[in-house]
Amino acid sequence: MSKVTKGFETNFTGWAFILAAILLWGGWALSSHHIGEWIQASDFEEVGKNIWYWIWMYRFHIFGWVTMAIASFALITILTQRPLRVVAFPGLGMIIVGTFSLAIANAFYYNFGAWGVGVVDAISNPDSNYPVSIINEFKTVDEFMKSILATNNYVTCFIRFGRIFSGVGFVLLGFAFIKWNLVSKILAWFTLLFGVAAVAVILGIPDNFEVYKPLFHVKVVWLLAMGISLLRFGINSPEAAE
Repeated sequence: MSKVTKGFETNFTGWAFILAAILLWGGWALSSHHIGEWIQASDFEEVGKNIWYWIWMYRFHIFGWVTMAIASFALITILTQRPLRVVAFPGLGMIIVGTFSLAIANAFYYNFGAWGVGVVDAISNPDSNYPVSIINEFKTVDEFMKSILATNNYVTCFIRFGRIFSGVGFVLLGFAFIKWNLVSKILAWFTLLFGVAAVAVILGIPDNFEVYKPLFHVKVVWLLAMGISLLRFGINSPEAAE
């Protein structure tokens, strides 16, 4: 036996998924410059052309990751029935861990991108108002780039682990969707196959940042699909078993 859960909980969660998709993709699409896996000295010149616009678009993008985590937490509160929670909870938990890992990694690009514009300007322009200690610490742009190299390497690990953690979570969540018929079959299989693809790309091609880019857009489509599905149909869930 199953029942349909539809009401304030599914409406709130559905809109959270949709808002996450809008912020995540909108912040990326409207950004004046996209930083790749590694911050390059040339990035600072591009970011500096319209730094405050770039900063705000990146803020929207980062809050998209945060809102995705909120939506996932909200979905957890809906899926409290036994026995589906033993699969759904770990799946959503892994998605949340992966999402926050990606949010932290993107916060690095946001912070160092904006900070780097000021540092490069201070190095190039001795009359800059940037703190004297920074000017004295870095005499050339190359010195500054070398100083952030270790952190840059560390952040790429956050990106990869965030993707694979959330990928595993999507596999578990998709399995729960299919086994307990929680959402439409198309959305359920979409969730599972997206998770498999994410894990396969990271494990099979771990050092190719470009290959994963299409999966980011697929994730945005999934967020929209989840939001629309929850708003229109709610969610099916088995009767609580004692």
